[in-house]
Amino acid sequence: MASQTDTEQYPKKVPKSGSCSCATDTQTHEFEEEEDEDKLEPAVLKRRIIISAILLVAAMLIQHFTDFKLFIQLLLFLPAYLVAGWNVLMAAGKNLVSGHPFDEDFLMSIATIGSLLIGFIPGGEPMYAEAVFVMLFFQVGELFEAIAEGNSRRSISQLMDIRPDTANVQRNGKVEVVDPNTVQVGETITIRPGEKVPMDGVVLTGNSSLNTVAITGESAPRDIAPGDQIISGCVNVSGVLTVKVTKAFGESTAAKILDLVQNAGNKKSKSEHFITRFARVYTPIVVYAAIAVAIIGPLVSGDFAANFATWLLRALTFLVVSCPCALVLSVPLAFFGGIGGASKHGILVKGSNFMDLLANTDTVVFDKTGTLTRGTFVVNTVHSESSLQKKKLLHLAAHVEQYSTHPIAAALRNAYKCVGDGCEVKDTHEIAGKGIVATVSGQRVAVGNSELMEAEGAKWHVCRGDVGTIIHVAIDGKYAGHIIISDEIKEDSRQAIQDLKKEGVHRAVMLTGDRKDVAEKVATSLGLDEYHAELLPTDKVDQMDRLMDIKRDDTSLAFVGDGINDAPVLARADVGIAMGAMGSDAAIEAADVVLMDDKPSKIALAIKIARRTTKIAHENIVFSIAVKIAILILALFGLAPMWLAVFGDVGVMILCVLNSTRTLI
Repeated sequence: MASQTDTEQYPKKVPKSGSCSCATDTQTHEFEEEEDEDKLEPAVLKRRIIISAILLVAAMLIQHFTDFKLFIQLLLFLPAYLVAGWNVLMAAGKNLVSGHPFDEDFLMSIATIGSLLIGFIPGGEPMYAEAVFVMLFFQVGELFEAIAEGNSRRSISQLMDIRPDTANVQRNGKVEVVDPNTVQVGETITIRPGEKVPMDGVVLTGNSSLNTVAITGESAPRDIAPGDQIISGCVNVSGVLTVKVTKAFGESTAAKILDLVQNAGNKKSKSEHFITRFARVYTPIVVYAAIAVAIIGPLVSGDFAANFATWLLRALTFLVVSCPCALVLSVPLAFFGGIGGASKHGILVKGSNFMDLLANTDTVVFDKTGTLTRGTFVVNTVHSESSLQKKKLLHLAAHVEQYSTHPIAAALRNAYKCVGDGCEVKDTHEIAGKGIVATVSGQRVAVGNSELMEAEGAKWHVCRGDVGTIIHVAIDGKYAGHIIISDEIKEDSRQAIQDLKKEGVHRAVMLTGDRKDVAEKVATSLGLDEYHAELLPTDKVDQMDRLMDIKRDDTSLAFVGDGINDAPVLARADVGIAMGAMGSDAAIEAADVVLMDDKPSKIALAIKIARRTTKIAHENIVFSIAVKIAILILALFGLAPMWLAVFGDVGVMILCVLNSTRTLI
């Protein structure tokens, strides 16, 4: 369950040092756990590298100034070799016993042991220093990888450090500091300035600001007042708050987000699947090819005994350069970094596979309300008849609607505050589907649609020019005017469409159940390519099917909605993106990508990050394979010395891992 998550668990999803196992996917979880036990922390690696280097230099000096026999020379270099590679040898032995030999530890062990022993073969030259150097440089590569992974882990851990350690719960007339897991729904908690919000709930008392950067990626604080919803993971900035808990800790927003990010690594991208298949086929082929080189080469040359050492050295070079760890480590690390980099901006991607799909996005389909618009009505225009002042008309309408829960009523009340003006409102009654009638200071006031005006006998007329929802008002049966109410377009919606076009998205579409004239105004204002209005939920799915059919097969279609009432369409799209999902369980569950604030501009940013991530992963794939193939060909003809083979493995791995860390920026 999410309640058992911890920020320290997330880094376990990152490939560990030496984890580029080339075994098949049938390997067990227990085997992976055992494999990790043989991996060393950066501080331990540093000590071993330094000690091994000192021992290597000492052995080389003794060898230079003495004339010991080969066996004594082997004993001189053996301590440096074992200090550098003991954990590699142990891991190779365990993997061999487990039936999973084809990994980097096994290949390095065979190659370096062969180098240590090649001097004892007729015609072979001693390569003790080279064997130690290969193992030593291999550990240097492990150190670079461990440091890069450590930086990635710290970045993600700091970013996702939203899990509170304690909660201040009010029990028996006093405040107790307890584990958040023990707090029950319905209990009251106190949140002091500077503390993390431990549980989702409703503010009972207190006013404050919340730092939501860990959730939304936005530095601007959010004001909180009594009655507001509050979610876990935010930081209380100023005032003391008392909050009624509405969700158990395991079901809180912070727990769900942590669980989502921690499990993002379980869904592999196409690139990662390619690497898995590649390593499964590539490594055994290279191992058997090395064996063939060592045996067939001297046979073909005509003098097996005289040439065996030469061809064995080429085979050992084959083994060193063949390790696919640059691919198996750097590609998952690139996607891990990309997911972490997106999270810094409040963009939660549920898996590497969705990074691939985002990168190929060519069509973006938007819901209107709550996505491109705020989803809240505001009064735009007041048109009054005869000599009645606009303010008076709005004043009467707001009084009639003061007890209604409809969003339109809220817009009227927000436009004119009715409190304390001395007006008497009575005999309020709602007429279903038409509006509300009430007596305000002795006047019968009807507020609603044209049907209500007909019922009141008021001669209404259509509003020309303004687009929005028209609220008609009649006083004592005479038409008094109308009020235009509409949904506000978000400030960055236009910028969002422009940014998508810059990112190469060719089609931006809006689907809405709103009236055609309203949809047309929004679409024209934002520069959308097409729109479809007055749609029922099933109509939206039909439109999605049409758009999916006409898009190119090598591209993706993303649907952006609020994640609550658009679940069928979110599921139909290649990528479902939930907007304004802060505190929305439905959004986190339904979507593939969750934007933790309500800014549509984050969509273009998500696509940009995904494209950069996949580009870096592809760079690693092409570079690694090209270098390895080139060195393998050179090794076959005896043109690749051991140091070049080491570069082909460890050097390429270091470069690819460092390249992968760019995704975190």
